[in-house]
Amino acid sequence: MLGLLLLYWIGKYFYKLAEAHDKSKWGFTLLGIVVYYAGIVVLGLILGIVLEIFASGYFETMNDIALNLMALPLGLLSCYILYKYLEKTWKKNAPSKNNSIDEIGRIPE
Repeated sequence: MLGLLLLYWIGKYFYKLAEAHDKSKWGFTLLGIVVYYAGIVVLGLILGIVLEIFASGYFETMNDIALNLMALPLGLLSCYILYKYLEKTWKKNAPSKNNSIDEIGRIPE
């Protein structure tokens, strides 16, 4: 149940970001959720390989709840990175509010 609430909040933030920049709201909502799960898988694999190198047999004795709690920040980190990247890119590429025909081709001062 808590996982569904987390997915709701992730989707909500991506929905609002896409809405603010006139992008596909539901597409970026789903992208945020997919990136959360992809981040868990990719970063979890990297973490697992590193832990297995330095502490052999660590995952065999680990509790499932502890493993899930370790994976949670990895997924959130991947969502945060994508969110900030999209936010920065969309702000930089935002069309100017000046729609005057006389301003076309002029270099902004």
